[in-house]
Amino acid sequence: MNKIEQLTEQAIELLKKLISIRSYSGEEDETAALISNTLEEFSFIPQRKGNNVWACAGKLDREKPTLMLNSHHDTVKASSKWTKDPFTPALENGKLFGLGSNDAGGPLVSLLAAFIYLSQQEQPYNLVFLASAEEETSGKNGVPIVLPELGEIDLAIVGEPTSMELAIAERGLIVLDCVAHGESGHAARNEGKNALYKAMKDIEWFRTFRFEEVSEVLGEINMTVTMIEAGSQHNVVPDECRFVVDVRPNEFYSNEEVVEIILKHVDCEVTPRSTNLNASGIAPDHPAVKKAQQLGIKTYGSKTMSDQVHMPFNSVKIGPGSTHRSHTADEFIYPDEIRDGIKTYIKLLDNLKI
Repeated sequence: MNKIEQLTEQAIELLKKLISIRSYSGEEDETAALISNTLEEFSFIPQRKGNNVWACAGKLDREKPTLMLNSHHDTVKASSKWTKDPFTPALENGKLFGLGSNDAGGPLVSLLAAFIYLSQQEQPYNLVFLASAEEETSGKNGVPIVLPELGEIDLAIVGEPTSMELAIAERGLIVLDCVAHGESGHAARNEGKNALYKAMKDIEWFRTFRFEEVSEVLGEINMTVTMIEAGSQHNVVPDECRFVVDVRPNEFYSNEEVVEIILKHVDCEVTPRSTNLNASGIAPDHPAVKKAQQLGIKTYGSKTMSDQVHMPFNSVKIGPGSTHRSHTADEFIYPDEIRDGIKTYIKLLDNLKI
């Protein structure tokens, strides 16, 4: 058995152990301990902050750039639609079932296997592996609390199920709580100032406005009104209308810039819940992108978020498994996807000049 096959078998066994441990966001204590113990078994020195676990391949050389391999070990909560026990790994018809098997257990164990392999050869970069927490809830105790401990990162490979296609850009997220104010009055006498009508004007702006910069891979910024609430009874003109807007920026705008533009155009009160989940993008001529293309790896722009939103440095997203299986009942991954993922990670990253 060659080294990659051995690492594949070990990765699949580790994934089975991870599946068997409940690791909802914020409750990843036991999987963090398992990952830490696994790193120790391979002679690394793991470090831990909260439920985030990381290790370096040898001593850091400040003359070299630093490459970080990252994926998360938390999961969404299992829905009632599961027909299998989500915490019992089951291999059936060539599929490994279990909560977190696809998102993101498969990418996590594949990156760890690649980390082990790459660390055994001299590389033109420092190599760091990070298993992060609270990705599914964009929690504050995930990647954000670890980055200050790691020093400067030059490139991150973020493991998510992408069918081993390379996401070279990823949308950000802003959730806006909006309030249109009016004056109440009796509906029969057409009194007051209807806040719902005032809101409709701004809602139409959100529907039709187009930001100037359009991304080649992500397209336009998307703004979608997703919730609305107004009125207390049928004969009272509402003095307040609340609505929520889901905004997905592209890589040309920071979240703060998007909010600033919105505030210049609408009359309603606008409060962003957060502005720290920014879009990301990497130059198409970056060495990692060029090598991926040489290997025949397809590149694309991702509409879904990952821990990249917390990374103010170059990053790409790639991993085994399918995004369409994420957060679904009876989630699964093919063991062959893990094997191919490990091989592809190694081909892409071995001796990569970043």
